[in-house]
Amino acid sequence: MSIEELTFDAAGLIPAVVQQYDTREVLMVGWMNAEAVRRTAATGRSTFWSRSRQEYWVKGETSGHRQHVKQILVDCDADTLLVLVDQEGPACHTGTRSCFEHGEIEVTA
Repeated sequence: MSIEELTFDAAGLIPAVVQQYDTREVLMVGWMNAEAVRRTAATGRSTFWSRSRQEYWVKGETSGHRQHVKQILVDCDADTLLVLVDQEGPACHTGTRSCFEHGEIEVTA
């Protein structure tokens, strides 16, 4: 599949779920535009578009907690990416391994 075939939202972004390639642990979610997807594929380093700062950022560039991209998968609607990585250190900016360790909503059904 080509980047041109992806379905970006009105802001030109697509969500990217980042998962540890061998354990399938969900680490984080980021946003990519077409150029961030291109950069990620070309460099093997997760590159995202910061919605708040309006600039590109490479995971681990500042912290050293790099993501080495193994594979980029596209969902059935081509509107979400699954980025399989080998994570160095914590993935979350809070210092935890995953961004999904900070609480849970109880399911009562």
